Amino acid sequence: MKFIVLPGGSLQGEVVVAGDKSISHRAVILGAISQGVTTISNFLSSEDCLHTVSVCRALGVQIEQHEDQLRIEGVGLHGLCAPSQPLDFGNAGTGIRLVCGLLAGQNFSTTLQGDASLNQRPMRRVVNPLRQMGAQISGQQPNNSEEIFPPLVISPVRHLTGIEYALPVPSAQIKSCLLLAGLYANGSTTIIETKKSRDHSERMLAQFGAHIETTDRTVKLTSTELTACHVDIPNDISSAAFFLVGAAMHIGSHILLKNVGINPTRMGVVHILRKMGAKIEIKNVKNTPEPTADIEVKGTQLIGIEVPQEWVVDAIDEFPILFVAASCAKGTTVFKGLHELRVKESDRIAAMSEGLKKLGVVLEIFADGLMIQGSTILGGELESFGDHRVAMALTMASLFASAPIVINNCDPIKTSFPQFRKIANTLGLQIEEKAFEEL
Repeated sequence: MKFIVLPGGSLQGEVVVAGDKSISHRAVILGAISQGVTTISNFLSSEDCLHTVSVCRALGVQIEQHEDQLRIEGVGLHGLCAPSQPLDFGNAGTGIRLVCGLLAGQNFSTTLQGDASLNQRPMRRVVNPLRQMGAQISGQQPNNSEEIFPPLVISPVRHLTGIEYALPVPSAQIKSCLLLAGLYANGSTTIIETKKSRDHSERMLAQFGAHIETTDRTVKLTSTELTACHVDIPNDISSAAFFLVGAAMHIGSHILLKNVGINPTRMGVVHILRKMGAKIEIKNVKNTPEPTADIEVKGTQLIGIEVPQEWVVDAIDEFPILFVAASCAKGTTVFKGLHELRVKESDRIAAMSEGLKKLGVVLEIFADGLMIQGSTILGGELESFGDHRVAMALTMASLFASAPIVINNCDPIKTSFPQFRKIANTLGLQIEEKAFEEL
């Protein structure tokens, strides 16, 4: 499926994006292994999150879904059952890495796999520390490489042993994987970070009654049974970011994003935009387990900056759309410290660089980032490289384009934001969807 996006327009109106993807994954997993019935509201019914639901069902958990509401009959820490076939995670990197930790301490064997894209994502970062805890995990190592890729095979073990582990890179996925494994470990599991990554797992584990202690850079967990609860999922700031940035960079745009998650570990995109001169106001803050607010954005001329590296972790999923903002800003913007973008659904530095250059943007590529000169945006035919965030980011460039933009392979948008095109068109973009054979 392709997008054909007409140039120009502005963004106007109220926006209600769907529930947070990261939190949806975690709510299903913790609900599955808690004691009692967990209910979830505003669940994100995207392909990635639905794969996590299917995986938990394959492990013997009863889950009922009615639109964005879930009812999960938890089986407790030790009630999961061996699946009858390999567990399929589709394109869900979060799903496979978190469930790898969940299953590392079980007394049955499992195989974890994904689609062609996910089976090329690196897994050594979670496999190695799990092995230190006593897990028996093997994966694919083509050409005798040190890296490990799915499918992963997890063999049964009697128990795991808690460890103290310093994360080599700030990563909520690695941290969450090890915390889930820690629920099945003797002793305590302690995770040390150089920079705090998103803390949804820590917040939700506490909500489910886990024995967990947190400081700014350290998380310590001791195994205990979890108790079912109700989880109200905020709207996803990473999905909202496409419209947040689009409106901020376009003079004349004015939108209000409703009930968006404003967890401090996810606010990097707002900090960066404000430093670029954006007019953003946070309203109606609610201090729930995951804080939420309405975000009002009025368009203005953004200016180029050197993005502080201390904000990188807090905006790790938003850099594709921030690259577009830099392309439309006055002056030069420098992004450094973005090594993790090289191992996302695509190499996002390379993918966005290719797309932006085809649109006439002047830029320089570094091993860990980009330098982008504010430029005149042209039209053209672009590739998404099978990456949902690349496809959506390039779509938003149409606000400044002088000709239509065609983006190939937009199907992966369904993995995180199925309503993207509908909401974008309601706000003022003009996106037409066509199958390959129609062009």
